[in-house]
Amino acid sequence: MTGETELLTISQELAEVSRLVEDDDVTGALGRFAERVLRTVPGCAAVTVTMTGARAEQADVVAACATPGAAAPTQDMLTGDGPLVEALRYREPRRVDDTHTDQRWPRFSARLAEHGYRSVLVLPVPTRRCGGSGGSAVLTVFSDEPHRFDETVHDVALLLTVHAGVVFDNAQLFHDSRRLVDHLKVALETRQTIGQAQGLLMRHFGCDAQGGFHLLKGASQNTNTKLRDVAEMLVSAHEQDTFDSALTKFRLDATTAGAATS
Repeated sequence: MTGETELLTISQELAEVSRLVEDDDVTGALGRFAERVLRTVPGCAAVTVTMTGARAEQADVVAACATPGAAAPTQDMLTGDGPLVEALRYREPRRVDDTHTDQRWPRFSARLAEHGYRSVLVLPVPTRRCGGSGGSAVLTVFSDEPHRFDETVHDVALLLTVHAGVVFDNAQLFHDSRRLVDHLKVALETRQTIGQAQGLLMRHFGCDAQGGFHLLKGASQNTNTKLRDVAEMLVSAHEQDTFDSALTKFRLDATTAGAATS
């Protein structure tokens, strides 16, 4: 029954970490994921998610958590030569069974041993972003016991790591889409405002649509003001009955209107 209970818990965690929460950014989603890994992987005392750009040496810890009484691994503990850098560079798993005896990365092991960590498992996070030129990410789990991450625990962590990629990709996709929608809204609002200002100039100077737009462009160039800002100020001035003053400010008069329509 214990095995069935553990499998059920893992299944529930996998389902939870695959869900997209709108209020979380990518870092927030990965932080919540790290906390779930901490609760799920047997013997786990701390978890970090590390990401890098084009160079593995520039890796940043974007999420970290630890059990009560344990110190969450920090940026300075994980930088330099070590299994994280290799896992980021080669996108291959790395494991330290005992930081007291492992000789492959002595400085890395010594730093972790000072903080009470005895074994470490580093697993690459498979994501669409990391599959291209956007860099890499790894999930690292730490234990205060030596030889804690055997094959069974490795498989559990590996399952969770696959879902870390889902969390990252879903959160990134959602927020990329939301940013695109926001940009489109701004573009549509700007287009509407420019159209209103253009119409006001057409009516005031008796010119066509092309002439009205040329007047807007001229006002923008004459005052070194963005076209959108010129349009917003003209529309606002019209609503406040200060349209003539705004025309003077932007050097718009019958002469410039004539030049725009000629």
